[in-house]
Amino acid sequence: MKIKDIATALGTAMILCSCSGHPDSEALERGFMTPPDSIKTSVYWYWISNHISKEGVIKDLQSMKEAGIDRAYIGNIGLADSESGEGPVKFYSDEWWEITHAALKTATELGIEIGIFNCPGWSQSGGPWVKPEQSMRYLASSSVTVAGGRKIEMELPRPESRWAEDFQDVRTIAYPSVSGKTLTLDGRKGRREGQEVSYCFSSETPFTLRSLRIQMTENAVDCPARIEARQEGEFVTLAEFPITRFNPNLNVGFDPYAPVVISVPATEAVEFRVTLINPTPGSAVKDIVLSSLPVVERYPEKTLAKMYQTPLPYWHEYMWRDQPDNTDTGLTVRPDEVIDISDCLDGDRLSWDAPAGEWVILRTGMLPTGVMNSPARPEATGLETDKMSRQHIEDHFEAFLGEIYRRIPAEDRKCWKVVVEDSYETGGQNFTDGFIGEFQNRYGYDPVPFLPVYYGNVVGNKDISD
Repeated sequence: MKIKDIATALGTAMILCSCSGHPDSEALERGFMTPPDSIKTSVYWYWISNHISKEGVIKDLQSMKEAGIDRAYIGNIGLADSESGEGPVKFYSDEWWEITHAALKTATELGIEIGIFNCPGWSQSGGPWVKPEQSMRYLASSSVTVAGGRKIEMELPRPESRWAEDFQDVRTIAYPSVSGKTLTLDGRKGRREGQEVSYCFSSETPFTLRSLRIQMTENAVDCPARIEARQEGEFVTLAEFPITRFNPNLNVGFDPYAPVVISVPATEAVEFRVTLINPTPGSAVKDIVLSSLPVVERYPEKTLAKMYQTPLPYWHEYMWRDQPDNTDTGLTVRPDEVIDISDCLDGDRLSWDAPAGEWVILRTGMLPTGVMNSPARPEATGLETDKMSRQHIEDHFEAFLGEIYRRIPAEDRKCWKVVVEDSYETGGQNFTDGFIGEFQNRYGYDPVPFLPVYYGNVVGNKDISD
């Protein structure tokens, strides 16, 4: 029995026996041992790793009735072989359906209400019936820079991914290239002093810094950091920020080791320093890039590519600081210069009459985030359903819960009163079918010129891009 159910029963018993103002111990005991009919005593009823039988579920329900339990939530849970081994009745097999039928029929006869998790595992919304194009997806891209003033004939690569064959094109756009300067350092150049590891950059001529990108190695890291510039002989702090990449699970972001991207006020100097304070043992910097171009600060977090590192963020974790102004329009993408060239793409082949100048060609499309329902046995595991699509959610419910309606007679499933949606720590998605049209309907303007913002490019200005 869950603690909250015990507390409810106990509280009701105390109310029932406190009319005189003095609780009677015997009445309190009776109320606790035999709760009134108004109290629903519910339990999670986990069918673990296919260890189920028709005889077993009937006896379970009879024992529940005897113990005063009148509601049970069925969850098909799959643990590792080392924890539980595997039972003989595979999820969705004919025998599984027979056992499910017996459970609902018996519960109906005994007057026990039944809830059923809306998918195998801790009840997210996924399963083996979910196709990649019905799953949670994000806007992925590949890009090339070309010289215009001629006809461009080329193969445009799809983004690298284990799901590359399931890539769904959204838009292919082109925009004038914005040039900038960079200072780059690899992670082997760090210098440790006490609890701090510093990376120093120098330039022969004054360099104007507007942003930095830190790529960590694939090791857990959780530490503060800062970026400084030497001004009049002393290092001055431009920004302080956390580096948190300690959870690689896809349910906290579909890009497990996304870079840390920070904006700073335009600062001219010949020396800069990036410092990690007490970095996590085993962690390391892969590379650091300082750039004269502005970026959308924390764009991996803002696009949900990398999220708060545990599934329980506090209220302030998705509130972002104001970005530095960096108003030089020559360093940003102008939305009125973005061209939709989707019609020029045939399969992976681009044929485009490019105007004069240097152009960035950005091919965007949807890829599955790869998040699966869990914990479930392999035959019960599949992609998580698109949470932004009514149609895909409906198809998911039909594929599992709808089958219960179709396979089990109505008179045998009268007990089924509840669908359990227990846990939604399945990460983020940032695109879905019809997203662009829906966006235009809601907000009254075309989002296509702003697709580069998904990858940190400032379009128009920092406020518009944010």
